[in-house]
Amino acid sequence: MQSKTNQLKLFEILLYYISNCESMRKLYPLIEPYDFGLLDVGNNHKIYWEKIGNKNGVPILVLHGGPGAGGNTSLRQFFNPKYYNIIIFDQRGCGRSIPSGSIDNNTTPDLIEDIEKIRIYLKINKWNIFGGSWGSSLAIAYSQKYPNNIINIILRGIFLCRQQEIDWFLYGMKNIFPEYWKKFVSILSTKEQNNLLDSYYERLINKNPKINEEAGIAWARYEANCSTYLPNNSVKEDFVDIKSALNLARIEAHYFKNNLFLEENQLLDNVYKIKNIKGYIIQGRYDVICPPQSAYDLSKAWTNSEIKIIEKAGHSSSEPMIRNEILQTLERIKNEG
Repeated sequence: MQSKTNQLKLFEILLYYISNCESMRKLYPLIEPYDFGLLDVGNNHKIYWEKIGNKNGVPILVLHGGPGAGGNTSLRQFFNPKYYNIIIFDQRGCGRSIPSGSIDNNTTPDLIEDIEKIRIYLKINKWNIFGGSWGSSLAIAYSQKYPNNIINIILRGIFLCRQQEIDWFLYGMKNIFPEYWKKFVSILSTKEQNNLLDSYYERLINKNPKINEEAGIAWARYEANCSTYLPNNSVKEDFVDIKSALNLARIEAHYFKNNLFLEENQLLDNVYKIKNIKGYIIQGRYDVICPPQSAYDLSKAWTNSEIKIIEKAGHSSSEPMIRNEILQTLERIKNEG
């Protein structure tokens, strides 16, 4: 029955895409960086960075999600390489940065200062900022600290780091995805299930690979399976990148335990600091990871922003209509100079 329902839903979405096909854009070809390296930012952390596209183009900084996900190569394909000078980096403990998976000296203020060190090191005066999910949080936080360095801010899948959003991720999503939530908590004892975050955190920092890897895989699968409008067929029960899953889960749990190293409602309370910066907010209507309420709250507080709610879309930037809106927005910014 569920298979037939999914097929009907897929058919409906295909018709929706076909009706909008004239405006659908393709990702840009995957190209290699023209420059890259490791920047020593102190406290034993070295940050991987790369530059792609037009070295004399308009700079745009790309902030990946998580915390802990890393800047995968597909992020390069959202930006016109003839126009943009694309800067992507892996945040502390993520991807190609070292030490891998480290949560020591890994906080939001640290990441904000890392971004500024990268800007200075690469001799960039001002840049556009693009961020999705946790990347949207970090983009807002950095811009509020250094507003004079920003041209435009483009955000997707808004996460405002409030306690209600953390609680929703840990407990609320079971109302939409009960079967995935059941798998998420099934590795924990009945006692451990009384406090999911603390229990997962203790397992994720455990030195025994049998304990921390199981927790990392369960956390990463839970998040991935809940991130798309249609079932995420790329998340197989018999396959997962264990290192990436563990890094994501460990760093994410570390940040969640510490309230993302921000005061409650800090990002909304400080919106006035970016009131003169143009913002573009892209949000999936059926985003379960980061529900639309946060995007709506941000748009109301940030009067110099515009919001686009994307129907028949969830959280992931790989969603066709989310992807299309990102590409259209970036092209519009390019055309407006």
